[in-house]
Amino acid sequence: MHPKPLKPVLLQLSQTLVLAGVSLAAWAAWLGWDQHRDVQPDGATTGPYEAWQVIGLVLTLLVPVYLAASRRYFAGAVLGTTLGLTIAAYLDWADDSSGLFVVGVGMVMTGTLVATAAASAVIASTKGAGRLNGA
Repeated sequence: MHPKPLKPVLLQLSQTLVLAGVSLAAWAAWLGWDQHRDVQPDGATTGPYEAWQVIGLVLTLLVPVYLAASRRYFAGAVLGTTLGLTIAAYLDWADDSSGLFVVGVGMVMTGTLVATAAASAVIASTKGAGRLNGA
């Protein structure tokens, strides 16, 4: 029995770490700088993020997820992105004294895991269909 070659494992690990780093950087670029909450006329607060910032983050991360998933680096696409955004959310929100930030971090982790897994499955299936059709 041959041991599994180390190269594919290292390639998956490097893809995962690269996607985690890209995700951290994207969070910092789109969300990390905005820590200001808006006070509404009735005294309620919103924010700190605007919808366009979150949409920008998602669209930005679609590119590396697409590149990784289309090359069959699913661990990088799914786990790397999830790891990066989870760490970013934790670092950004850990100063919340109520402790409720943990719920938000868990939601970011779960949402990212589900969304990137679904996106990777769709990307892989469309790329596979193209190969079957001779494209």
